[in-house]
Amino acid sequence: MLEKNIMTDYQVNPLVGRLPATVPFVGPETQERMRGKAFQARIGANENVFGPSPRVIEVMQSRAKESWMYGDPEFHELRTTLAEQLGVAPQNVMVGEGIDGLLGYVVRMFIEPGDAVVSSAGAYPTFNYHVQGFGGNLQFVPYHKDHEDGEAFLSAVKKHQAKLVYFANPDNPMGSWWDADYVGSIIKSVPEGSLLILDEAYGEFAPEGTLPPIDVDNCRVIRMRTFSKAYGLAGMRIGYAIGNAGMIAEFNKVRNHFGLSRLSQIAALEAIKDQQYLKLVQQQVNNALQRIEQIALANQLNPLPTAANFVTIDCGRDGDYAVSVMKGLIERGVFVRMPGVTPLNRCIRITAGLSKELDFLEETLPEVLKAI
Repeated sequence: MLEKNIMTDYQVNPLVGRLPATVPFVGPETQERMRGKAFQARIGANENVFGPSPRVIEVMQSRAKESWMYGDPEFHELRTTLAEQLGVAPQNVMVGEGIDGLLGYVVRMFIEPGDAVVSSAGAYPTFNYHVQGFGGNLQFVPYHKDHEDGEAFLSAVKKHQAKLVYFANPDNPMGSWWDADYVGSIIKSVPEGSLLILDEAYGEFAPEGTLPPIDVDNCRVIRMRTFSKAYGLAGMRIGYAIGNAGMIAEFNKVRNHFGLSRLSQIAALEAIKDQQYLKLVQQQVNNALQRIEQIALANQLNPLPTAANFVTIDCGRDGDYAVSVMKGLIERGVFVRMPGVTPLNRCIRITAGLSKELDFLEETLPEVLKAI
């Protein structure tokens, strides 16, 4: 039965009626409107501040006039090019509106109201948002020493007979990672009837030997990657899933076939071709991460090891103290974020930034700490 809002004539289904009126994140634009001015350092959303390849920008500019046309609903050229790069068939690749969009499709494909889903307590909240939106029953596993705990995942999956389990490697928000052998052992241990979603959004920044080989014959894992991070195209919303051909074909039953614009597909194709620029970005990010670590240490804070494009910094006290640090930075024009669950919330998270942004962070952080 539909629930009726007594103040209006519209009705929503009971599941939607019970959901909180929230979104996974408060965007920096919202915070800027609240502040009444722009941030001087936008280093909180794990965007790639170094931007896309100049070749990508040039091609987008030259082909912007094609925007009157819909994008190819089959993503044929992009899927084919990605497949060649990955060493799989195009039938093993699906493109979507970022990993966020693909996660929503996977949840819709596999979850009915009441079905159990396992994730880490404090992991990527957008996944939880989708699960709640389709009525899934989230079961959380705590982090172990700031790492997602694979063994605890598997125990929870078996205990709750979970249909989905979400595992990010490298991890967000902690930046921690497991090597390929460990992740491979988790994949092999996923029980029948369960699907592991392996989020590899930060894979291009990870040390060699972090990402396990792709096995498209395995129906118990689907891998997610993106153009938002290393390729600098977060605003274009381009992600892709890699998996068994039969499972990938199921996306066609639920996806938005025109959800990816023509210009987004053009940008992604050109980005793949410019691997030299990708190497440059990786070096720029690494330099910025080293600078953030130095700034943290100079202020008696503890930067955690990272395999992503951000540094998670242990503020050394409880969540209230870390909130004060984060709010102090935001008030002074530095956009950062922090984990929302104990004990991870003793930390703040800072994205690799431009030199001028990190100069401002270096100037501002001591003022914030002194004022607390």
